[in-house]
Amino acid sequence: MSFVQNLPFFSIIIAMFSGILSSVISGKKARNLSLFAIVVTTLMSGAVLAYCMRTGESYTYMMGHFPAPWGNEIRAGVLEGLTALLFGVVMLLAVIGGMHHTFRDVEEGKINQFFIMIDLMLSSLLALIYTNDLFTAYVFIEINTIAGCGLIMIRQKGHSFTAAIRYMIMSQLGSGLFLIGLSLLYDVTGHLLMSPAKEAVAAIESAGNYEIPMLVILALISVGLAIKSGLYPFHSWIPDTYGYATPTASAILSGLVSKGYIFLLIKIFYRVLGMETVLASRIVNVLFVFGLAGMIMGSVHAIFEKDTRRMIAYSSVAQIGYIYMGIGLGTREGMIAAIFHVFAHSATKALLFISAVGLYEVSGGKKDYRSLRGAGYRNPLAGIGFAAGSLSMVGFPMLSGFISKLLFATSALQSPRKMMVTLLVLAISTVLNAVYFLRLVITLYSTRKSDEAQSSGEVQSSDHAGTVKSGVQEGVAAQRWNLKISVACYIILNLILGLGSQPIIDAIARGLEMFG
Repeated sequence: MSFVQNLPFFSIIIAMFSGILSSVISGKKARNLSLFAIVVTTLMSGAVLAYCMRTGESYTYMMGHFPAPWGNEIRAGVLEGLTALLFGVVMLLAVIGGMHHTFRDVEEGKINQFFIMIDLMLSSLLALIYTNDLFTAYVFIEINTIAGCGLIMIRQKGHSFTAAIRYMIMSQLGSGLFLIGLSLLYDVTGHLLMSPAKEAVAAIESAGNYEIPMLVILALISVGLAIKSGLYPFHSWIPDTYGYATPTASAILSGLVSKGYIFLLIKIFYRVLGMETVLASRIVNVLFVFGLAGMIMGSVHAIFEKDTRRMIAYSSVAQIGYIYMGIGLGTREGMIAAIFHVFAHSATKALLFISAVGLYEVSGGKKDYRSLRGAGYRNPLAGIGFAAGSLSMVGFPMLSGFISKLLFATSALQSPRKMMVTLLVLAISTVLNAVYFLRLVITLYSTRKSDEAQSSGEVQSSDHAGTVKSGVQEGVAAQRWNLKISVACYIILNLILGLGSQPIIDAIARGLEMFG
């Protein structure tokens, strides 16, 4: 066995042990350890991707070299390596970009606890990507949920506690449904490893047995993971969760956590139940309908939202709807489009949340539209970052969101029965995206009345004091190298996904072939 084949296992263990060590060291040392763990695991993911691209095959790693049923398995291929690499980059930039606010919003004695949650979140996401064992997936789903709740409530504010409780309730509902489906699947197949379970499911299907139990299993697993990923109408926890967490937590929760559950669902469809079984059950039609509803309703809620962070959060409801719409098309092209949008949304939504931080800093910490007028001039890089993220969400050429929408439109042509409704809803959703995102971008580059009054010499002393305060905030924000680096790198990542999309799409297609 090549050494690089051990790296997925090492990645998960390094992230887990970083969390353990962070519990007994200071906050700054815990931050440095977390950054080290993210960088190392991201480099390992890149090595795994390069290895699988070179060999053209996926491989299975038996932990402890014990076969089933005593051992546990990890399986790595092109899609796993690519997903882990992108998730690592997004998480690294989120931690760097929100670092100042982490140390400001979290009590000094609890900084290390924040980074414990970051480490646990990293390990759980890597495990969901790499695991080939269903029960291990469930265990890390729960670790992911606990880490997510910790990241939300670490600010120790009333809204944060409420958001964490709501998140926990909805997450446990989804986890419970997933566990029930998993238990029924084990009862029917007698396997928890994905490959043997798929063989057992194929034998059951060919024999014509357990048709209703298999349909129930498929429904429970799909609905459970749909709830955890925030598919409409199970989205009620998203606005508060993303809106009241720290910037780093918001970027990670919106950009990565929901996508980890979606990735697991796709793995189960391909590696356990088989896409033929999934298509025959027509569960994809249900996901398709809810995806279309999310695309519209998420955008409608965002339009009427006055708090810009909640507006960005509601946008995630619409974008998750895009992903499930692609899955619901039931075609290879639709699945490729859905996975590419997982990548595009991860990078873009994290960019929006981190950029918004720089805009709030030069607007007195306020998040409403009126207070953000002219913020794009007061913090130019944050304004450019938010504009780039917004244009990507709308579908502007050269950015990742444009490629996503192009892939969804072309994949709809491969599904004649769903083509017209897909194209219609895609067009309506794009218009709605433009309404609330471009409205905010225009606001960022609109001059405030107080600024106009100041330029004509008519500003009062109280207004002048407020202007001085804004100037001080702008100077402080301009000195934050971490925010600058994060926003700039997110913009570059978005351009890479937009301008260099074809190799990524090809890698996704190869990864899906390895899934099967």
